[in-house]
Amino acid sequence: FFSPLVADAEMLGTPDPELASTMGFSGFGKKARTFDLEAMFEQTRRTAVERSRKVLEAREREKEDQTEKEFRIPYAASSVSASRATRPGSTLTEREAMCSESEDNSNEALSGPSMQSQSSAKGPAEDSDDDDDDEEDDEEFIGPPLPPGFKDSDDDNDNDDTEEEDNNPVKKIPDSHEITLQHGTKTVSALGLDPSGARLITGGYDYDVKFWDFAGMDASLQAFRSLQPCECHQIKSLQYSSTGDVILVVSGNSQAKVLDRDGFPVMECIKGDQYIVDMTNTKGHTAMLNSGCWHPKIKEEFLTCSNDGTVRTWDVNNEKKHKSVFKPRSVQGKRVIPTTCTYSRDGKLIAAGCQDGSIQIWDRNMSVHTKFHCRQAHASGTDTSCLTFSYDGTVLASRGGDDTLKLWDIRQFKKPLNSADGLPSFFPMTDCCFSPDDKILVTGTSVKKGGGSGKLFFFYRETFQKLYEIEVTDASVVRCLWHPKLNQIMVGTGNGLAKVYYDPVKSQRGAKLCVVKTKRKERQAETLTQDYIITPHALPMFREPRQRSTRKQLEKDRLDPMKSHKPEPPVAGAGRGGRVGTHGVTLSSYIVKNIALDKTDDSNPREAILRHAKEAEENPYWVAPAYAK
Repeated sequence: FFSPLVADAEMLGTPDPELASTMGFSGFGKKARTFDLEAMFEQTRRTAVERSRKVLEAREREKEDQTEKEFRIPYAASSVSASRATRPGSTLTEREAMCSESEDNSNEALSGPSMQSQSSAKGPAEDSDDDDDDEEDDEEFIGPPLPPGFKDSDDDNDNDDTEEEDNNPVKKIPDSHEITLQHGTKTVSALGLDPSGARLITGGYDYDVKFWDFAGMDASLQAFRSLQPCECHQIKSLQYSSTGDVILVVSGNSQAKVLDRDGFPVMECIKGDQYIVDMTNTKGHTAMLNSGCWHPKIKEEFLTCSNDGTVRTWDVNNEKKHKSVFKPRSVQGKRVIPTTCTYSRDGKLIAAGCQDGSIQIWDRNMSVHTKFHCRQAHASGTDTSCLTFSYDGTVLASRGGDDTLKLWDIRQFKKPLNSADGLPSFFPMTDCCFSPDDKILVTGTSVKKGGGSGKLFFFYRETFQKLYEIEVTDASVVRCLWHPKLNQIMVGTGNGLAKVYYDPVKSQRGAKLCVVKTKRKERQAETLTQDYIITPHALPMFREPRQRSTRKQLEKDRLDPMKSHKPEPPVAGAGRGGRVGTHGVTLSSYIVKNIALDKTDDSNPREAILRHAKEAEENPYWVAPAYAK
């Protein structure tokens, strides 16, 4: 209907205003603007070239002016002022000349004060220094110059603080405050924090995995989700991927699981064939898992090690088969069980600590021969519980089951850089980790029941001097985690606690978010109210009035004699008020009352037995005739 009118309007260019307003397309007469992108780009390029040319010219003029200043006669300025005073008619032209001169000297393209104002602030002596320095200053300063002494004093304070912290690394440890998360009653054997530090996951010997959201928690510190992803298997390791969208769960069975952020399963690794001898030919692990971790760069790849004597890499998108297999070997070439495994920080190396005390490192792409290995890293027959690379990637720390903590340079792998002993460890997953600045190494110690407190020890990386210790609780310290973004230390203990240490000044977010929130009051009254049935399509006469609040509804229910009527207690003893007694009136209840329950026997047992003695003597029937023959 409208198309001929629109066509006419387009041909005419400007339609009749009355017709347009009547028909409701008054805007159709205006044509859309067209943009020539090539012309715009060309214009922008020219402008940029022009501006850079002006900048270069201004700098050249600046240099010329400075060279002139060096040879300028001191009284030139006074002669100019004198000539101005004697010739009032020529003031305008000289002023114009001065303006043009100042325009030439000023830098048109750069924002901020001109070069002369800065050089005048410096003084004439510094003015004739290197031209390059002046140019650099010109680029750095944007906006008006700072007042003298302001920047210097601030920088001095900052430098003093940083120097003090560098001299005393203990001040960097965020332990002034702590919160305690109650995971359960059994050992917290796994801890994981997502890369942003918003969520914490804890796993334990009670098979539970609990999710804690720092932003969503209040001061009651309750987990928002608890689940058992691996039924009745202890949780060995939990870790968020590098992007934080999935979680690797390693438990006591042979199949690792991957969950999403909310705990729903994404994939489960396949179980290998137990009857095949060569582990390379099986698609998955055939024995209990010991450890696992994500690749630091490739978000789909992860690593697991198992009691079947293999270390395997997996792809999240392919659960049917592993990607590659690494087989640690002893000195005699026999199979040896890896107890822990990890990637290097760049993901190019894979390291495993084995039960024969060795640490073996492979190139990720070469699974046959080790690239580095140390045969006597720890005592043979002990479980090396943790391997971790430093953030700079040059150093490897190992926590041994022989109560030691050692630091290695993998390029010189024969003997450790440093070693600390006397650190008891009773758990196959006792942790060690580096501080975010890479200068401190942290580990926990185990204690027997009633044998004192489990502690967290801090060692200086360069000298392995013990800097500090924290008494955590009266049980073993199993897991520890120092998050680089939050600057908070998470600790898992042997009595089911997960502790978070933080400092209100040095730490970010994390535990600071939930301690400031007040606990929600539990409203017990809500449970007494009746369910409200919503029937949107019912007729008005049948529709229930919408509840506004539970409190008002409760008050109404209290006034209603039917709803607030207390039921009568059951009748004890004989019936009364028309109600039947507890024994009832049925035949079965009568029999129970009179016969089955009435078993009182007051007679003497000797008399009861001798009651038949006289009859047996007079008329022997059972015993005497048998023996007579």
